[in-house]
Amino acid sequence: MGADDESDPGGTEGPDRPRSDEDTVDPRRIRAGTALVSATDLSEPTFRRTVVYIIEHNDAGSLGVVINRMSQTAVHNLLPSWTDIAASPRAVFVGGPVKQDSALCMGVVRRGVDPDLVPGLRPVNGRVVLVDLDTDPDLLAGQVEGVRIFAGYSGWGIGQLEDELARDSWIVASAMPGDLLASPQTDVWSAVLRRQPWPLPLFATHPIDLERN
Repeated sequence: MGADDESDPGGTEGPDRPRSDEDTVDPRRIRAGTALVSATDLSEPTFRRTVVYIIEHNDAGSLGVVINRMSQTAVHNLLPSWTDIAASPRAVFVGGPVKQDSALCMGVVRRGVDPDLVPGLRPVNGRVVLVDLDTDPDLLAGQVEGVRIFAGYSGWGIGQLEDELARDSWIVASAMPGDLLASPQTDVWSAVLRRQPWPLPLFATHPIDLERN
């Protein structure tokens, strides 16, 4: 699941924000900016209770990053020059099982900033961008609200993601910029579910460990 065949198992504005039509997408249409929310019965450890932000989806497959799996590695220890513009918590996040020895950076530009005009930024969807780590972070400080560094990514080959969707492994929604830079106190998995149409918000109350319920 989500590992480009290398491995078989692959913002919120706040949970009380009024839901808009942009919060949901046609489940048959995956695109950059789509959030894949793991279903409650997806028990595979790599993706259990995760939210994957899709960066690319085309005829060759899909690529994204898990946005709610924080590692114990500080950004300062890996890429010290990026610490100041890294969003809190300033830790490296585990983007997925593919190429975990490489880093990928995503960010959210400030309102009014055109990412096409900023060197080192590649638009993904709306205010969400990919950030070239060879760029001088000091040049981006006034352009982005924050960045998130990911170790590895999640990838699907041709037809893999469609097969997983057919098995109801994922709930499809629209991601928001705030999801990417969510605070440590935010349960992103639950927050995204709560802003979906009924009855999906009910899944947000699903216990992490059924044996404790």
